[in-house]
Amino acid sequence: MQRWFHSVTGGVLLGGLFVSGAGAWDYEGHRVVNQLALAALPADFPAFVQTPAARERIAFLGGEPDRWRNMNNELPLMHFNGPDHYFDLEDLEDHGLTPDLLPIFRYEFTAQLALARAARPEKFAPIDPARNRDRTRELAGFAPWAIVEYCGKLKSGFSYLKAYQDYGGTPEEIANAQQNIIYIMGVMGHFVGDCAQPLHVTKHHHGWVGDNPRGYATNSSIHSWIDGGFFRKTGGFQAATLAGKVRPAKIVGDPTQPEDLFRQVMAYLLATHKQVEPLYQLNQAGKLSGEGESVREGRAFLEAQLVKGGQMLGDLWFSAWQQATEDRFLIRQLTERNAASAAKSDEPK
Repeated sequence: MQRWFHSVTGGVLLGGLFVSGAGAWDYEGHRVVNQLALAALPADFPAFVQTPAARERIAFLGGEPDRWRNMNNELPLMHFNGPDHYFDLEDLEDHGLTPDLLPIFRYEFTAQLALARAARPEKFAPIDPARNRDRTRELAGFAPWAIVEYCGKLKSGFSYLKAYQDYGGTPEEIANAQQNIIYIMGVMGHFVGDCAQPLHVTKHHHGWVGDNPRGYATNSSIHSWIDGGFFRKTGGFQAATLAGKVRPAKIVGDPTQPEDLFRQVMAYLLATHKQVEPLYQLNQAGKLSGEGESVREGRAFLEAQLVKGGQMLGDLWFSAWQQATEDRFLIRQLTERNAASAAKSDEPK
């Protein structure tokens, strides 16, 4: 088993691989985001999601993508999974891109990044191969694409569940479809929760980098402190207390306009990005130290971000349920299967 080594800058060296992006919120924080999203769902949301066992499963799965990141010797997994946790918005300018014109397709965006690096090499510092074994240093992150893609997976889940329910699916097929929906909801929550943490939508994710006229903190440990250290020192994450701040879920995205959902997810990230400097200012003023009367202001700021994450997640879950279309391919298969079964039962014995 490989050992974990902390670098002198506060990053983490994993068997020689430098990892610059930690998970947003500790496991307990991701649980809270998923629990707040559950609190936003209407009473008529599918009952199989509302059982105590399902709610616990969804909360637990909020930490799943970070568990994948623990497999630091699995470079293809790290390459695939790592960039889905963040989006460094400032990097767009160096690539000649703007948030409002980003494509809705992740691989089209990847191609744009590659073309920009080739056309404007002077804009980009050389990448140390020793810190890029998973080949992600060239990327700005894929968080908004990951969220939208999970929305599509969830719509698919609700679509084929309805087909099984309405067109003769077996009890086992229906139960499996329900479990798939629970899994997608829980894992999806991780990435929505990541993007409520301001340090996951900025290049200043492990301390301020580059020009720093206001003297913001440059220590890399600020990231893990915001993720959970502050909360552990000030009483922990408190989902029950925050649940009352979540409004009922509402529709996000116009399904007749393919780009609309992506634009609304991007607006969510941009709103989080506006909190990057306020977070650094709170830290600079000692209000995120976890000590004294300033604890209240620091907690209020970070708890507000948790609520925003839970609210957005609840809206996306609700929208996927409401906007799921018919799975016509599966309906046709089930109809043919039922017809074949009926014909066989009519055969003389």
